[in-house]
Amino acid sequence: MSQDNIHTQFHRFVSPGEKAELLGQAGTVLWMYGLSGSGKSTIAAAIERTLHDSGRYVVILDGDNFRNGLNSDLGFSDEDRRENVRRVAEVAKIFASQGAIVIVSVITPKRVLRDQARAIVGETFQEIYIKASFETCAKRDPKGLYAKVAAGEIKQFTGKDSGFEEPERADLVLDTESVDVSQSAEQVIRLLTGA
Repeated sequence: MSQDNIHTQFHRFVSPGEKAELLGQAGTVLWMYGLSGSGKSTIAAAIERTLHDSGRYVVILDGDNFRNGLNSDLGFSDEDRRENVRRVAEVAKIFASQGAIVIVSVITPKRVLRDQARAIVGETFQEIYIKASFETCAKRDPKGLYAKVAAGEIKQFTGKDSGFEEPERADLVLDTESVDVSQSAEQVIRLLTGA
C-alpha cells in the first residue's frame, strides 16, 4: 500500500491541549537510558509511584517488556536496535499526545538512536542518562546477564561486544554509583516540573 493511501485522523480528535487541561498535566517523554543494571527500571518505578501518588497519569515503557511482546521479533544487531528504538519512540509519542507522562527505560546505546527517538517524539522529549560503569553493573547483575556474558553465552552485549556511547547533550545525568534511587527519582521529578 502506498503512503498516498494513508490519511491520518489526528485533526478530528480531542487536542493534546484539551487533554492536558483535563488531566492537569502536559504529556511528556522521559527517555532514560544506560547499561543493563544501571538502575533504569528501578528509578522508573520509583518515579511512577511518586507521580501516581500525587495524582499524575504515568506510563512506563520498559525495554524488557517491549522485547517480550511488541519487539519480540527483534534481535540485537544495529538494524534491530534501530527498529526497537523506533517502535518504542512511536508508542511513547502516542501516549504523550494523549497527555501521559511517559517514562521510557531502554538501553539506547548509540547517540544516533537517541537522536532518532528525539526526532520521532519531538519537543516533549527529555533525555536522561542513567550512568554506571560496566564493572558496577556487572557486580549488580540483577538479571544474571553479566554472568552469562562472562561465560560466553551472550553475544553483542552492550558495553562489551557492542559499544555504548555516553551522551553529548543529555537533559539530566544520574550517576547511580553516587546517587541512590530516591535521590535519582527526585531529580527527574524536578526536571519534569521545572522546580
